[in-house]
Amino acid sequence: MTPAMGAKAKGGAVDHEPDPVPVPIADTDRRRAPRVLVDLEVDYASEDNFLFAYITDISATGIFVRTTTPELPGTHLNLRFSSDGRGGPDAIEVEGEVIWVNPYRPGAPDNLHPGMGIRFVGIDEEVRGRLFKLIRRFAYLT
Repeated sequence: MTPAMGAKAKGGAVDHEPDPVPVPIADTDRRRAPRVLVDLEVDYASEDNFLFAYITDISATGIFVRTTTPELPGTHLNLRFSSDGRGGPDAIEVEGEVIWVNPYRPGAPDNLHPGMGIRFVGIDEEVRGRLFKLIRRFAYLT
């Protein structure tokens, strides 16, 4: 066997152990924090774009934003949301990065949830505490 076929040379001898095959990680296993279903308004901005959409689930590490016009992966967004939808003093403002996108495909029967997965970045302890409080409130209600 050649190295490209999976055998490994060891001191002139060939080791016929197969290379390990990567095991796909299930969606539930790749989550670092449990998600809670919500229906929150979110304002987000990227450069000169100011947009409005809905958060459909939230965790301590990120959110899913339902939108037919998701930003590209890698885009950094300024996010603002609150439990009452009015902003106010309990509004959470945090930076996020688009990690993945489910693009809008009109007429596609499997395209029920277009939008983007956003990971929070640069969260300080005060904002993290407020996020935990918001998540606990919604987890208690569901």
